[in-house]
Amino acid sequence: MLDPQARALLDLIEQRGIPPTHTLSPADARRYYRERRAATQPEPPPIGEARELQAPGPHGPIPLRMLRPVGVSKDAVLPALVFFHGGGWVIGDLDTHDTLCRQLANGAGCAVLAVDYRMGPEHRFPAAAEDCIAALNWVVREATALGLDASRIAVGGDSAGGNLAAVVALAARDAGAPALAYQLLIYPATDMRAVAPSHARNGQGYLLTADTIAWFHDHYIDDRRHDLDWRASPLLHPDLKGLPPALVLTAGYDPLRDEGLQYAQRLSEAGNRVSYVCFERQIHGFILMGKVIDEANDAVGCCAAALMRAFDNAVNKA
Repeated sequence: MLDPQARALLDLIEQRGIPPTHTLSPADARRYYRERRAATQPEPPPIGEARELQAPGPHGPIPLRMLRPVGVSKDAVLPALVFFHGGGWVIGDLDTHDTLCRQLANGAGCAVLAVDYRMGPEHRFPAAAEDCIAALNWVVREATALGLDASRIAVGGDSAGGNLAAVVALAARDAGAPALAYQLLIYPATDMRAVAPSHARNGQGYLLTADTIAWFHDHYIDDRRHDLDWRASPLLHPDLKGLPPALVLTAGYDPLRDEGLQYAQRLSEAGNRVSYVCFERQIHGFILMGKVIDEANDAVGCCAAALMRAFDNAVNKA
C-alpha cells in the first residue's frame, strides 16, 4: 500500500511531464536533480558551522563540506559521519544532499563531512570508490586538526552513497584501519547485477525505474565483469565478518529494497550488529523529500538516533 503522499508526488511528476532521468544527458540530469530539490526538500536547517575542505585523492583533490551542529562550542571535539551522496554514481553533489547532512548533524550531535567524489561517465568505476576510501582515510588522519574524535567515525550514504559507504567500511576493515564506529546504509545498492526480486516487482512506476538503473549503471561501469567486483557489489564480498555495526534502511516500493535486505541479512549472519528498518509504503529517494512526505522526517530521525547511540556506545567501549 503506497503512501498517499508518495502517490501524489508520483502523479504530480507525471502531470508536469518531468522527463525520466534515463532520457537525459548526464549534464542535464545533474541540473534537473539540483533544480528540482527545492520542490520536495525541507528548508535547510541552521547549523553551527560549514567549512569547505579538500582531501588529497588518487587523481587530485576531493572536495568535502564539513558541517558542525548547532549548540556546540567551536573547540568541542565531535564524533563524525563521513557521508557519500546518492545519485547513481552519475548525479548529485554536496548541495543536493546538504539539507539531509544538516539534519543528521543536528539530530545526532555530530560533525558531518560530505564527500564530492568523482562520478561517471567522466570517471568510471572504481573512481568513486577510490575517492571515498581516500576521503575517509584523510578525515581520520586529520581528525585532531578538524576537531573530530578519531575513535568515533562513521560512514554513511543513500543509494549509490550507501553502496560506497558499505565499500569503504569493507576497505577500512581489510586495511586494518581505521576502526569505524558505524555504517549508515540508506536504501543501498549492493549488487550491480540487479537480480533481486524487487527489481522486477518495483521496476516501473515508482520514480526509480529499471531503465534509469541501467542508465546509471552504464554511465559508471563500462564492463559487466566489474559487476562481480565487491567495490561495485559489496553483497558479493566473500567475507563480511568484523564490520562496524550498521543500520540498513530500505523502502518497500524501491527496486533496491531486496538487495538492501539481503545485505543486512548477510551482515547479521556474519556476526555483525545490524538493525534493519523498511519503510514499507515508501519509494526510492524518499528520505530527501521531507517537504512533501512526512515519513521522510521520521526516517531522518531514525538515522540520527541510530548514529547518536553508536557514538555513545563507542565512548562506553573506550
